[in-house]
Amino acid sequence: MIIDGTRAHDRATTLVLDYYAAFNRGDRAAMLALLADDVVHDLNQGARETGREAFAAFMARMDRSYREQLRDIVVMASPDGGRVAAEYVVHGEYLADDEGLPPAKGQRYALPGGAFFEVRDGRIARVTNYYNLQDWIAQVG
Repeated sequence: MIIDGTRAHDRATTLVLDYYAAFNRGDRAAMLALLADDVVHDLNQGARETGREAFAAFMARMDRSYREQLRDIVVMASPDGGRVAAEYVVHGEYLADDEGLPPAKGQRYALPGGAFFEVRDGRIARVTNYYNLQDWIAQVG
């Protein structure tokens, strides 16, 4: 590891860990505060959304249908802190029907997932999430 004196990778790692801590607390305002105004959000097997308002609307949709906690979080950052990757296991409960997905009946699931982040000026500028949708459907279907 090359230490450049700025510890940019440590700050980026802390930023992403703070993001996930806010997620697990259900503190959406704290999550949004960590995002750039023009944050890019790449949804798993879905569209790209841009902006903090779009991200807030996405989280509201998610909160309506799912109760989730992320566990076993591992975060890695590039030396310059510009890119961050995370791996985790989502432990959740499917609360209400989500469009195009099986009916919700309170099914519980545990699903490995990952995310890639771009960090700019101390904020998250991009979030790209990945998980195996077919595995999730098999667990709740």
